[in-house]
Amino acid sequence: MSYFKYFSNLTASTIKINIKEDLSYLISLLKSERDSIVANRIRCLVLLKEEKFKKRKDLAANLCISYASLKRWLKIYRESGFAALLCIKQSTGRKNSITEEVHNALFERLHDSESAFISYKEVVLWLEESYKIEVKYETLRTYMIRHFKSKLKSPRKSHYKKDEQAVEVFKKTS
Repeated sequence: MSYFKYFSNLTASTIKINIKEDLSYLISLLKSERDSIVANRIRCLVLLKEEKFKKRKDLAANLCISYASLKRWLKIYRESGFAALLCIKQSTGRKNSITEEVHNALFERLHDSESAFISYKEVVLWLEESYKIEVKYETLRTYMIRHFKSKLKSPRKSHYKKDEQAVEVFKKTS
């Protein structure tokens, strides 16, 4: 191995970062933090401030994160500061096909006793007719359960030999 390769590997893995925050402040913040992801980032800064690890690889192993994650955290801290490091960006994923207007219309229709939906398939068809939105059955079902706590309700099965006249007589006597 040449001297240059050895030296470049050594500098790439050693930690060279200046933590501006006070150690006591970081520790008090770590104790009060409830979010485990943010707490792990603060723990990283505490360990760096205490100079417990000389190499990034060892620090990443101690924090149970990948080397790439540690490298990304340190880059965020160096470029944007402490507040940016603690800000966890959530991926929004795909854009929601059900807008707020459609959500409110679904809510009203679900809670209307006269024109309530009988099935999720009926809701899919209603959305296609009323709002020109194509939503898969399973997607809509999951959305409605998550947001409205809906579930299919079907009456109990009745026996095929049940006498309807006897039922009416029973209702009148009760």
